[in-house]
Amino acid sequence: MHICGVILSGGKSSRMGTNKSLLKLGNQTVIEHIANELQTYTDEVIVIANEPSVYKFLNLEIYSDRYIDKGPLAGFETAMYHKNADAFIIAACDMPLISGKVYEYLLNQLEYYDAVVPVFDDQLHPLSGIYKKNVLPKIQGNLNKDVRKVKSFFDDVHVNFIHDFGQISDELLQRHFFNMNKPSHYEEAKSLWLV
Repeated sequence: MHICGVILSGGKSSRMGTNKSLLKLGNQTVIEHIANELQTYTDEVIVIANEPSVYKFLNLEIYSDRYIDKGPLAGFETAMYHKNADAFIIAACDMPLISGKVYEYLLNQLEYYDAVVPVFDDQLHPLSGIYKKNVLPKIQGNLNKDVRKVKSFFDDVHVNFIHDFGQISDELLQRHFFNMNKPSHYEEAKSLWLV
């Protein structure tokens, strides 16, 4: 199975006030950490970004949204349109502390499903899910109707919602699903990074 890691570089970061993917955690940027984690468990990693020049330093393939201003779902579509992979691991830059171990676990739950979507602390995390190429027509259909919610196509495909993460520690899960949108979250991410 050919697996493509997809980094969604994010939107306007209006609440953060700066590009969150380029914020530093330790000696690397958020997007570098995400790329490094994904590269361990995928055959290739690409970046979806509407300002490609900003991410040239990563030496990864970069694609701009084909559907403009349609949110993260457009990022899914762009990745699946351009890459001929069997499965796509999604990672968003507002989750700066992701762990490849969580994705490895999710990948093992994919089997005959069209998608694996984690549910942690009673919250759905579609931007930390894994999706097969065959969901692309459903995504395109929704975007063509201006339906932008990521979970909007879940009723039309076979999704494995994961509530149990096996032997993965709660601490690692808390870090993986940590969401960073405001400057105070960035400070928290920095303290978590050092733990």
